[in-house]
Amino acid sequence: MLHIFNKKEYLVDSLGGLVDIHNHILPGIDDGAKNVQDSITLIKGLNDFGISRFICTPHIMHNYYPNNPQTIQKALSSLKSEMKKQGLEDTQLDVSAEHMIDDNFEQILQNNEVMPLRKFHILIEMSYLQPPINFNTALNKIISKGLFPILAHPERYLFINSTSRRLGIYKQKGVLFQLNLLSLANYYGSDIKSKAIKLMEKNLVDFVGSDIHNISQLNTIKEATISKSTGKILYSLVNNTIERFY
Repeated sequence: MLHIFNKKEYLVDSLGGLVDIHNHILPGIDDGAKNVQDSITLIKGLNDFGISRFICTPHIMHNYYPNNPQTIQKALSSLKSEMKKQGLEDTQLDVSAEHMIDDNFEQILQNNEVMPLRKFHILIEMSYLQPPINFNTALNKIISKGLFPILAHPERYLFINSTSRRLGIYKQKGVLFQLNLLSLANYYGSDIKSKAIKLMEKNLVDFVGSDIHNISQLNTIKEATISKSTGKILYSLVNNTIERFY
């Protein structure tokens, strides 16, 4: 009986139609795709999983990846040009960004230089080791701008566990949570995968995204298996993501 209940299925079987709201497929502007050909390879691979709509989210990170709307749009244009040459017109690209909450974030927010997801949401991240001292202030300013903050990959922050009081505090503030498919694929290790599943089971996750950077990660997603119970929850989260960002 135990074997029956522990049957596995492929992770990619739950992804058809997903709008990938977190990825690093734009070429040459962060730690993701290094060039246009890398971008095309990632897109084609994700197309094979049934993903044909992307909101590209390169890093905006002070002193590391100082992107802005101009650099992001330029990378998007070069990628779209190559996609047209290769007959990928059925794949739809939009742009946003993954914003690090750092000492420069509040300034770019004030200057309206952030890159929202579909106008009203903003993807944010922070240090994996500890929250920045200005995190709550930044959240308040985001919300005062009429934006909904989405915290990328909550399962990856070392100071947050599946029973952390912080999760409830963030939720009360209106923070939404986006889980990485790579976490479910065990790319970051079994502890992160376990935390991700627990967050899903507690109904704390709102959306999913790939957070894909390279071919190795693409192959990891392709080969990953999950339990049928996790697949059922994932299917629901995929649909939630489609409904909000299609």
